[in-house]
Amino acid sequence: MYTPFMRVAAIHDLSGIGRTSLTAVIPIFSSLGIQVCPLPTAVLSTQTSGYDDFCFVDLSGPMRDFLAHWNKLEMKFDAVYSGFLGSPEQAQIVADCIAGCLKAGGIAVVDPVLGDNGKLDPTMSMQMVESLRWLVTKADCITPNLTEAALLLNEDMPEAAINQREHSIAASVVKSWLRRLADFGPRYAIITSVPLKSGQRDGSAILAYDKAQSRFWKVDCKYIPAFYPGTGDTFTSALTGFLLQGESLPVAMDRAAQFVTLGIMVSFGYNLPTREGIILEKVLPALRVPLLSCVYELLEE
Repeated sequence: MYTPFMRVAAIHDLSGIGRTSLTAVIPIFSSLGIQVCPLPTAVLSTQTSGYDDFCFVDLSGPMRDFLAHWNKLEMKFDAVYSGFLGSPEQAQIVADCIAGCLKAGGIAVVDPVLGDNGKLDPTMSMQMVESLRWLVTKADCITPNLTEAALLLNEDMPEAAINQREHSIAASVVKSWLRRLADFGPRYAIITSVPLKSGQRDGSAILAYDKAQSRFWKVDCKYIPAFYPGTGDTFTSALTGFLLQGESLPVAMDRAAQFVTLGIMVSFGYNLPTREGIILEKVLPALRVPLLSCVYELLEE
């Protein structure tokens, strides 16, 4: 069925409080003129970072019914994009959606949500790690943070690889990890929140590997002394949207990183509780601003 717009199947949770998962995914894609078709994995009273005693409802059963209905309707999507899963069994549902609902030439994006800062999220387990390790083999693009990359590769938590004196990790180590992640199957492997020595206090970067072109890319991110949950969802949503609009990998990751940085800087200026996430409502129009500059770098092999 022809549509004058692109569609994304968004397989994420829905949190009542906090700009994460679907509450970030939907407005970002909508701002880019792309329809979001949610397949909720769980419903939570709040997002999990910074909140205790949150309510959590696993939607594994209804997800199968939703997907069966989509298949009956012969729904096809330009992208299938998964994030937070409510149970290890949901990895198979995501894989089934990719196999049955992704258009020819579409892109399967898996953000393997597991944890951050060297720790698993409260609802995650090693069984979930195994499930996501399998799921990334079905993806065209994956976007783990450094902790999630270590878990997928069965490496020690990042603290073991980070030079504590300089608070950085060698780019050669990250590039090795990217190649190994791409060996699982994806064409694009991207690691976010990488502490690299760049002359900035606690500076971080996003590193990517394009397996088809055998090229590494890097985008440096400004240091801002605050942690906002949901920035990974924001980055991957914007990245996927820009890729669907025809941007190259380095330009898409550059634009997505600049958007996240803008959101963090605007939010930081208001001195509001960081656990509610970045104030997307203030910065969504920036997604439609024409490309004015690029700061990405091509790294040597």
